Amino acid sequence: MAGEWAVLALLVEEPVHGFAVARAMAPDGEVGRIWSVRRPLVYRAIDTLTEMGLVRSRATEPSRSGPRRTVIEATPAGRRALKAWLAEPVAHVRDARSLLMLKLLFLDHRGSDPRPLLEAQRARFAGLAERLAAAAERAEGFDRALALWRLESTTGALRFVETMLAEPSRARRT
Repeated sequence: MAGEWAVLALLVEEPVHGFAVARAMAPDGEVGRIWSVRRPLVYRAIDTLTEMGLVRSRATEPSRSGPRRTVIEATPAGRRALKAWLAEPVAHVRDARSLLMLKLLFLDHRGSDPRPLLEAQRARFAGLAERLAAAAERAEGFDRALALWRLESTTGALRFVETMLAEPSRARRT
């Protein structure tokens, strides 16, 4: 799920405590601009990732307010899983707004070239657009309206990917 991937990606970037992850994933946080997750769900995601062996407790540190905080870090398996996820294009156009944007954000954080992902995404969306165009031609009534809607959404997402690929590489601004 998007929340678990975002939590894992933040923990791959640097070991931190859950509160720092929750802050990044709040609606006004950097990740929250794309996919926000309430604090209890961040801690649930950390528990899930721990059970999967993708993150682990590293240490505890004092807190200015409240109990000691547990610092969480990604495991080698978590790092490998994230690397594979970042390379995989999203399966559906409906996932572009969330998952593709998260992938682009975290590739940017890593200083990684997004082009391989974007090229794979272009191929996936282009194939989908071809199938949807053919389906729209055959469809009638509401089925045609739905096929056209899906085709327009797909071609819009495809245009976005092509625009990103056409842009010169830009260094991350800090």
